[in-house]
Amino acid sequence: MSERLGWSFRGAVGASIPFICALIGVIVSNIPVSLFGTLVPPPMFGLMPIYFWCLVRPDLMPPFAVFIIGVLQDLLGGGAAGVWTLSFVAAYAIVDRERDSFAGLAGVGAILGFGAAMLVAGASAYFITAIYYWHMPPVAPIMVEIAVSVIFYIPVALILGVIHRRLVGPLRGDF
Repeated sequence: MSERLGWSFRGAVGASIPFICALIGVIVSNIPVSLFGTLVPPPMFGLMPIYFWCLVRPDLMPPFAVFIIGVLQDLLGGGAAGVWTLSFVAAYAIVDRERDSFAGLAGVGAILGFGAAMLVAGASAYFITAIYYWHMPPVAPIMVEIAVSVIFYIPVALILGVIHRRLVGPLRGDF
């Protein structure tokens, strides 16, 4: 009995790893320290695990988890309430709907796939902000944030791949 409980506990911990990765990403994105000053916005580290796990293990990144991650991004980011929540959910919906197309991408294609997801999230945030404030904000900041996020996705995807192979993959049959 205790052996079975140990396996279910391990399975629960393994199942929470994608959500924890995204939470860490949101926290790191919103640390008030910048290497480039105000010239370069922080990458959207919270969306990177959402995209990755939606493709690799969609059962471990459900829409409700994406919603919670978006709420945390809104709370820590200090912007208008709900902007990134809706943007993350919109990007998740596109990736989830087109999972077969995105999952078949490798190398540069996988990076471009994340770029498409980030473009959906960025465009959603832009238009939600425009509606919220009743004027069109400048496009340059969101375009730079999309570009920075796509560049930073490369090392983050490698890290998430290692986490998947070392922590989540071996527990695949346990949960």
